[in-house]
Amino acid sequence: MKKNLFIILFVLLGCAKNYAQKRELGNVTIEELKEKICPKDSSAVAAILFEKGKTFFDYKQNDGFSIITEVEVKIKIYKKEGYDWANKEISFYTGGNSIEVVDFSKAITYNLVNGQIEKSKLKSDGEFLEKVNKFWSKRKITLPNVKEGSIIEFKYSVKSPFLSTFPDWSFQNVIPVYYSEYTTDIPEYYFYNVYRKGSLIPNETKDKFSKTIRLDEKTLPQGNVGGYTHDVSVINYNDTRTTYVLENVPAIKEESFVNNIDNYKTSIQHELSGKQMPQTAFESFSTTWEAVAKKIYENENFGNQLNKSNYYEADIKNVLQGLTTDEEKVSAIFKFVQSRMTWNKYYGVACDDGVKSAYDSKTGNVAEINLMLVSMLRNANLDANPVLVSTRANGISLYPSRTAYNVVIASVLVNGNLVLLDATSKSNLPGILPTRDLNWFGRIIKKDGFSEMVDLMPTSSSLEMVNALVKVDEKGEVTGQVKHQYFDYNALNFRENLAILTNNTIIEKKEKENQGLEIENYELNSNVADLTQPVVEKYSMTNNNLTEVIGDKLYFSPLLFFIMSENPFKQDSREYPIDFSFPFKDKFMINISLPEGYQVETLPKPIAIAMPNKYGSFNYTISNENSQIQLVVALDIATSIIPAEDYDILKEFFKVVIDKESEKIVLKKI
Repeated sequence: MKKNLFIILFVLLGCAKNYAQKRELGNVTIEELKEKICPKDSSAVAAILFEKGKTFFDYKQNDGFSIITEVEVKIKIYKKEGYDWANKEISFYTGGNSIEVVDFSKAITYNLVNGQIEKSKLKSDGEFLEKVNKFWSKRKITLPNVKEGSIIEFKYSVKSPFLSTFPDWSFQNVIPVYYSEYTTDIPEYYFYNVYRKGSLIPNETKDKFSKTIRLDEKTLPQGNVGGYTHDVSVINYNDTRTTYVLENVPAIKEESFVNNIDNYKTSIQHELSGKQMPQTAFESFSTTWEAVAKKIYENENFGNQLNKSNYYEADIKNVLQGLTTDEEKVSAIFKFVQSRMTWNKYYGVACDDGVKSAYDSKTGNVAEINLMLVSMLRNANLDANPVLVSTRANGISLYPSRTAYNVVIASVLVNGNLVLLDATSKSNLPGILPTRDLNWFGRIIKKDGFSEMVDLMPTSSSLEMVNALVKVDEKGEVTGQVKHQYFDYNALNFRENLAILTNNTIIEKKEKENQGLEIENYELNSNVADLTQPVVEKYSMTNNNLTEVIGDKLYFSPLLFFIMSENPFKQDSREYPIDFSFPFKDKFMINISLPEGYQVETLPKPIAIAMPNKYGSFNYTISNENSQIQLVVALDIATSIIPAEDYDILKEFFKVVIDKESEKIVLKKI
């Protein structure tokens, strides 16, 4: 019995040891490299085999405490689409006397070559340092020789003097995570609030242990006789170690109309709430959004920039000449800044080089352009103020923090209505923000430092309208003319895409998306000179793939190739709010001439439905008179965001829409 028990314990310990080895860099097996498909998710392009992080405090006598974060990662690449996981970049602060330091090490790619494990170490040509602006830099690596089946691993460390900037840790990712572990060692002097996101709960353990700081004091003897004497003192304190572990974490799945999937990943954030050093009183750092906004406003690269005006006053005087109404002044000033300034693609709530330098060079970051805009509006005696915003890509912060906001836009009060403006885009208007800014709420800051929340989400619908005049012949071929118009946010998105699209690429894209479609005489009026006008497409079309001929009957959808073919909401349930970015209305007016010798046998019935809570509606009206079919379809989504708990309502609504749009007209030969 004892012998059997010994064997069992030996086997268990051996398994535990082997399993632990898999969570150490440098331990890659042939079996791991042979694996072709992720056993936990066959669709996965890659999987994180383990990711272990540790954040701890390091004390230097002359510098005090700093925060060091070390992370080790091991990733299996299954498909070519997963090659991007061999690239890693870390942003870090380099803009002052106190800077952060990032270092990569142990970066290796493993491949199976002729049955043997081949290592490819990261070389200098795979490491890059990019200066983003005068405050921030990025250190990047690209691991070499990555193939389908490769395993990559690397370690990086970030050393930061900023104790309030505790790193975030995500246990979940867009690929499966086998094992995620995060440990924090926090001295008794510092107090952090812990915030959790996501639906999964990591296993948490806590422990305390003692640490020691040795202080070496040098003193010079009286009379300067002899060398320095060294007095060594010791400070003992307690560290609290918290370890969070989550295993077998499924990939967080992208769903249709999600703002930023990072908002919903299972993750942990830390906020410095206070500190108490030996023999000192407790110092609170807990803050409010109002305090954050005031602190930003007091920054010399923010508030002071609003007070500068001599660099533009002569130009603005000419811009405003002859204008009397506030609407005219806002429009003219916005257009002037928009046309003069070019955004350098740098974000930030503070100026890099200052508004005057940016004005002279006609190039600036987002803060320089929009603070300049606020100053000019104020100079015209308008009630204008800056608005702090976290872009959609930056996510939504769980707690008040100076790093929560990453851009600043402008606001102005016109006839009692608050109008939001962002002059970094060449394609928008006052009241039409770039979609990156549409992230729930921002914070407006006024001259006295007072601030309040402001809703960033649009409330009026952006129209997209199609007029089509077509005819169907006896062979089922559809020919005709199409006019497609885009308004407001639809127009903004179209115009911004024009930077990478030509007329030919637009035609190719439409034809590729609609099999059998051929487009001729394509005309595009994007109305860049007058952004208040819609974008208009006109073209002739031929399509031989829209109808089905069976015997003496023709079958086709009256919505032609404008039909919504599949429901964008396919999941059985939904974890995240549905974010459409802006309310919209799609309207189709189609007139169809029937072929000679045919009459309508079956016509879809009209329908009008609406979702509760005024979320939206769908109207489908169709008539037949004198061999002419007239169809009017309107899909109206009247709100930007629908909560996840109403997902079933939305899913069923779109099912009805698709079923109705799929219904066919049946023509019978006379």
